[in-house]
Amino acid sequence: MKKGAAPVPGRALSAIEFLFGAAIVLGHNVWRVIPNEVLILTALAILSMRLRTAGWSWSNLGFRRPESWRFILGVAFAAAALRILLSDFVIEPLTATIWPAPKLPEGADEITGNPLVALMTLGLVWSFAAFGEEISYRGYLLDRGGHALGGSSSAFWVAAVLTAILFGYGHFYKGPAGILDSGIAGLILAAAYLVTRRNLWTCVFAHGFIDTFGVAALYFDWYG
Repeated sequence: MKKGAAPVPGRALSAIEFLFGAAIVLGHNVWRVIPNEVLILTALAILSMRLRTAGWSWSNLGFRRPESWRFILGVAFAAAALRILLSDFVIEPLTATIWPAPKLPEGADEITGNPLVALMTLGLVWSFAAFGEEISYRGYLLDRGGHALGGSSSAFWVAAVLTAILFGYGHFYKGPAGILDSGIAGLILAAAYLVTRRNLWTCVFAHGFIDTFGVAALYFDWYG
């Protein structure tokens, strides 16, 4: 067995967890037959960690204190900037030639010029989206997928691609253009996660930066 590879029983269990998690993502966002996937996957991530380790630990979930916060924040900012620039100048112009524009989340039109709604939305995106979705997709699904595929560096990159696809379908309400855009965003977030040795703080900050920009764009009506 290669150094760092997960044992076979562990790999089998990780594969079951990943496939079950994928079914939960599709079950809520595409088929609409189960409640929100973020709450369920977060609970599964905590349960899985408690079963696999001696007990609860934020560091086991990916929230480890890095050697350099400056590096973590730098990677997060770079990932956020790349995602925003790609979306605005590459993905949306290209997809607009074949698909309708991505749909905004429900209630997004109420943010423009409304500071109270904007602040409430920022609280939601930094808690539910930045923390909840990153625990669910990167901290749990990507981690389980990587271990299921053997635990090597290349296995985690393959899992990053698979998880990005799921992340795209996690935004099914946006339509085809939005699924593709969110999938690429998920891949960028996963890359930031892996580049910083699976430190979940990186993609939490990156996700928060991205959504904060989105709220600001809606509030100031930058896109008309």
